[in-house]
Amino acid sequence: MVQTFQRTLPSGITLSCRATGEPGRPLMVFLHGFPEAAFIWDPLLEYFAQPEHGGYRCVAPNLRGFEKSSAPTEVDAYKAPLMIQDIAQLAATESAGGQIDTLVAHDWGGAFAWGFANALPAQLGKLVIINSPHPGTFARELTNNPEQQKASAYMNFLAHPKAEEMLAADDFKRMWPFFLLMKAGADGFGWLTDAVKDQYREVWSAGLTGACNLYRVTPMKPAVPGQPAAPIPTLPRERLVVNVPTFVFWALDDAALLPGLLEGLEDYVPKLEIKKVPNATHWIVHEQPENVAREIEAFMQRH
Repeated sequence: MVQTFQRTLPSGITLSCRATGEPGRPLMVFLHGFPEAAFIWDPLLEYFAQPEHGGYRCVAPNLRGFEKSSAPTEVDAYKAPLMIQDIAQLAATESAGGQIDTLVAHDWGGAFAWGFANALPAQLGKLVIINSPHPGTFARELTNNPEQQKASAYMNFLAHPKAEEMLAADDFKRMWPFFLLMKAGADGFGWLTDAVKDQYREVWSAGLTGACNLYRVTPMKPAVPGQPAAPIPTLPRERLVVNVPTFVFWALDDAALLPGLLEGLEDYVPKLEIKKVPNATHWIVHEQPENVAREIEAFMQRH
């Protein structure tokens, strides 16, 4: 049974959370991306709380700016260090020393999970990344790979000053293609049912400015056609290395994040395992929740 609650952090930010399992058990934290919310993790929350699958305390926050979590309007409130601080402060309310046994993250959640694992390795046991680019390989591909530049062009639309208005118009007409163009819905993988659409409508109706601010604040975007390219930042190596055991689970039919992002990843992540999944898209958590859960569990048992 998934519980929901609001957790106010020392920073003053409140995160709306979904959770299973007994407080005090080893902690698993699940971080969603755009345009999703914490509810996408419900099958995994229920799975890992079961005694036969480890009996974990599982917590999935809605990131700041999403669902009923605090949604500051200023763009700078969505810089990565603040998002990482939210995770750390949430973990500190759930476990001694803010220790996270396993951090599981997808899309934007992965961006902050990579950062957490780099900045706070002593507080993290294992990292699981699902279709979320490491900042080192992402910067390289955005700079050098025209195919990835083209695949990431949507980021500039989402950073537009009126993006949230355009996205919300006409029953979120511009939102559904994010899913439908990657085989969601009845004619594809089937997961985008009317009930799931209603869950998304409820999340999106709470506001989209916070989500769009993630795209406004990040310098990791391709050039806008006809405009000079803003330089993609090159982070110092010490900001990129992740030394915890890491499992990268990558759906190969992701139209936005291409497999080239995996090349050279071991240079930044020495304790790395990669599992490539054919016939699955960016929305693999929706498409194959049982497979995702089993693969994560097998990785956890190896470490």
